[in-house]
Amino acid sequence: MARPLRIEYPGAYYHITSRGNERKTIFKNKSDRKSFLSYLKSACQRYGAIIHVYCLMNNHYHLLLETPKGNLSKVMHHINSAYTTCHNAKHKRAGHLFQGRYKAILIEADAYAGELSRYIHLNPVRAGMVDMPEKYAWSSYQYYIGKKKKPDWLAIDFIHHYFEHDKLSVQENYANFVLAKIFNKSDNPLENTFASTILGNESFINKITEKYLSNIKKDRELPALKELKKINRIGLVYEEVNILMGESKSISKKAALYICHRFSGKSLKEIGDYFGICESAVTLASYRFKMVIKRDRKLRKNIELIIEKLKL
Repeated sequence: MARPLRIEYPGAYYHITSRGNERKTIFKNKSDRKSFLSYLKSACQRYGAIIHVYCLMNNHYHLLLETPKGNLSKVMHHINSAYTTCHNAKHKRAGHLFQGRYKAILIEADAYAGELSRYIHLNPVRAGMVDMPEKYAWSSYQYYIGKKKKPDWLAIDFIHHYFEHDKLSVQENYANFVLAKIFNKSDNPLENTFASTILGNESFINKITEKYLSNIKKDRELPALKELKKINRIGLVYEEVNILMGESKSISKKAALYICHRFSGKSLKEIGDYFGICESAVTLASYRFKMVIKRDRKLRKNIELIIEKLKL
């Protein structure tokens, strides 16, 4: 089994899931669930984690978690290890409780936090455990709609602020948002996850890849990293060309197209669609620009600088 790619930095948001070994039950009773929640609380206190959303199912759990200190591994080791020790002692068992490694998807919070909170809170409904999410006692939904007073360690304001509008209360707006998709079982924002690692738009993925993954060399051991390095960098290339070259828009466009054609790994169609030209025109334009930089030493040097900076 390939190692998952972990991307850790201060202020990162994650959708976390962890399942029972062999998909067996990890929460046998009310006491187990209360114990697990106590470890979520201690993760916030000891490691500065911020828990925005949670849902405890029978054989797995979901979290929407933020790490202001960039210490996801420590946070998750604490939660899973402490709960495993407690659970094994209580139920007189030994060995692994969870199935392999937890799954952590880095998310672009502003774009997906609301959608993911809805997806998490509707898990018990999709599983047929309840017909309405407010009837499920072991998720954070009851606090989001004002049914119960939230525990101090649970942070709901970040997601709530997206629903501060109209004449209704934040709680009513959020409830309407969640219930609008209660019967849509196929509505899963995680289906848009790239390389099983990041959920966000192209700009966000490019930013994370360049800032936190560019120096990682173990591609063979991390399949997700290979996929991320194939991400469409056309927009990023165009942006860097404009910044570094300071030439006219016409020259910048030609330079960006040439670099994308030679080094981005994207298809002629993808490049053509971005620049608004046909596939054959991409090849021709790239060849013409190649002839230009052969004669223009300064321009060639600028192109080399851009390629080096983007690690293409």
